[in-house]
Amino acid sequence: MELHVRYEGDDDPEKCTARKLARLGEATLHRSPADTPYGIVLDPHADQALSPADADAADSLIALDCSWETADAERYDLAGPRRALPFLVATNPINYGTPFQLNTAEAFAGALAILGHRPHAERILEPFAWGPTFLEYNDEPLRRYAACVDSSEVVAVQADYLDADERD
Repeated sequence: MELHVRYEGDDDPEKCTARKLARLGEATLHRSPADTPYGIVLDPHADQALSPADADAADSLIALDCSWETADAERYDLAGPRRALPFLVATNPINYGTPFQLNTAEAFAGALAILGHRPHAERILEPFAWGPTFLEYNDEPLRRYAACVDSSEVVAVQADYLDADERD
């Protein structure tokens, strides 16, 4: 699966996982919507959760490399189905332990694992010291999401984790 990034460049270049993935040849950066190819758009504001049912929707994943709070549909007019990642916990040094606050590499890895591309997820996280920890920490939910049939099942599994998180 090809990895593409609609890249804003509004972050610290030293900490940008999208730039590192591009330097390593694992992803392609795009500065405009017109240059960004069709693919499954990982969008935190999407109405539908990513699920294994999306595996055949496209051969590319598109991540938005920007502040998640500013990732609105009007600003990022990209071609392809928009999907939100379900509950996953960040393990990167900036957002460690924070649910839903994934950096670009974590978002790609989570999506790849859900879509049945676990070895690809492992490969893209390998260059990051915290990378393998992301898959280890989120192993159970990622395996459960990957076993779902569709988005509604993913949302039901996610509810288990959100309920447990509220109890803690």
